[in-house]
Amino acid sequence: MPLVSLKNTITLAISVRDRHASADWYNDKLGFELVHHIDEAGWSELHTNVEGVTLGLGEQSEPSPGNSVPVFEVADIAKARGTLEAAGVKFDGDTDTIEGMVSTATFYDPDMNALMLAQDLTISG
Repeated sequence: MPLVSLKNTITLAISVRDRHASADWYNDKLGFELVHHIDEAGWSELHTNVEGVTLGLGEQSEPSPGNSVPVFEVADIAKARGTLEAAGVKFDGDTDTIEGMVSTATFYDPDMNALMLAQDLTISG
């Protein structure tokens, strides 16, 4: 039995230099549809052609190509993080929260591959 219950969504987060240009590229080349640009957070999201899978574009001046971070949605990030930490899972710093938007927490698998938990704060339940 798993330690935490994941929702039926996953976001693949990648770093890019220009989120707006990249969003256009993914739309034009692969047919991904823009969900939103959150300029104050340096973040954009696009629906992919796979149900429940979103592409997240994190803007960085020096992106790290090949560095994709799967982001798993949970209903209660504090509970999920606490359960994983109690089981010895290593997290990177504190949980980050953008009020009214999202809370995220980065953690690592045994080979130090980065993964992330996210709780959507724009909806209740």
